[in-house]
Amino acid sequence: MTTTETSSFTVRRSGELPAPSLPPFGQFIGGQFVAPSSTDTVPVENPATEEVLTRVPAGSVEDVDAAVAAAVAAKAAWAATTPKERSAALLRIADIVEENREILETLEAANTGKPAAVAEDDISSAVDTFRFSAGAARAFTTLGADDYAENHTSVILREPVGVVGVITPWNYPLLMAAWKIAPILAAGNTMVLKPSEQTPLSTLKFAELVAAELPAGVLNIVTGSGRVVGNRLSEHPDVDIVAITGSVGSGQKVAASASASVKRVHLELGGKAPVVVFDDADLEAAAKGVRSAGFWNGGQECGAACRVLVHESVAEKFTELLVREVSEISIGTPGSGDDVEIGSMISGDHYRRVLAALEDVRKDGLTIAVGGNALEGPGYFIEPTVVTGVPAGAAISRTEIFGPVVSVETFSSDEEAVTRANETVYGLAASVWTTNAARSLSVPRRLDFGTVWVNSHLVIANEVPWGGFKGSGYGRDLSIYALEDFSRTKHVMYNHG
Repeated sequence: MTTTETSSFTVRRSGELPAPSLPPFGQFIGGQFVAPSSTDTVPVENPATEEVLTRVPAGSVEDVDAAVAAAVAAKAAWAATTPKERSAALLRIADIVEENREILETLEAANTGKPAAVAEDDISSAVDTFRFSAGAARAFTTLGADDYAENHTSVILREPVGVVGVITPWNYPLLMAAWKIAPILAAGNTMVLKPSEQTPLSTLKFAELVAAELPAGVLNIVTGSGRVVGNRLSEHPDVDIVAITGSVGSGQKVAASASASVKRVHLELGGKAPVVVFDDADLEAAAKGVRSAGFWNGGQECGAACRVLVHESVAEKFTELLVREVSEISIGTPGSGDDVEIGSMISGDHYRRVLAALEDVRKDGLTIAVGGNALEGPGYFIEPTVVTGVPAGAAISRTEIFGPVVSVETFSSDEEAVTRANETVYGLAASVWTTNAARSLSVPRRLDFGTVWVNSHLVIANEVPWGGFKGSGYGRDLSIYALEDFSRTKHVMYNHG
């Protein structure tokens, strides 16, 4: 990997992670690791070194069918457990993850190239996800029983949906698994989960660690490709709902496959989050906010602060502050220091996609104010990049690059800012930066995004929902809304006349 321009960044490579504790080989079905139906395997790489860590089964239709059968066999008994029992199981799981955080952080970093701060945050957030869902399992509220029709008493029952098929992405392997597993199990469902074939290790290790805490068949994990494993989950007649966190294209395929059996789908898809910086904003705070939220996890984040719209009167000053902030970002391999902010891209293929997007930026005549290059040596490292002089409607303002790239464009009025921010197929997240109280109330209501932050970006809590509009999908992760998404309501009416 060579760079064509002079690089102002280097990759810190000092220090080593301890050898990761790998999970057993096999598919996790019926409470244990079992031999796959095929001898085909998929290599799992450390993207910071380009070394193969291990291989996992390339799952087959037969593997999925066996996992779904195990989930079907377990669903009646698990659905019959009380919320108190399910809550206790999730609390034990949270404790196990907490007790094994070093093992899981090391494995996550080795499989994704994440720096220590991101890996630690992922595991801490996963622990909190299980603890929140444990509490939420016991706190469902619903319409009170009453006579809504004369001489008839109505009772609303909340039931599990049944068997849930789950497809998780590569950017936050264990955390995104937790976002699904916790509410799905809390609501009384059983499940089959397909992790990304690129990053399955922490999810498999999680299954190994918590196997004794769940009845056999409640949680099943099948590794393999989306084309085989994901498609079979989506179309399987015994899967009652499919939930995916992934790209828009992947979500469209899942929804199309699920439509044949008219099953529900839960889609948390891509994003292109606008950061709207008004002329009265605290520009230093906004620049620091973009440094953190635009480049967290190397920009491989669907809510990343990747598209800045700044008022033309303060654009020069803001850009100067942002470039200074980004120029100070540290890059390194896992284990090279707690202060490292950016690791590698997830894979060679994704690394090349991001570099191709940067080449398109150059062809479009836009200005790369800082970064823009590959970094020499092993591993898929790309400099943190700021692109300026972006005109309205430019490709970079519409395309999800999913890497360490932030673009800056300008606007001249509040109306233009709102219109331009909304001119995207995505509707996941956005932020507004202003010190004007009236503007801080009015602008978020006009932005067509599922989450809008004011004077911050990418702050997430388990008590509040996460999910998008438009091309970013539908359904909500986190909060009580996630448990509702994985439940169904039944009305029972008693005639006592």
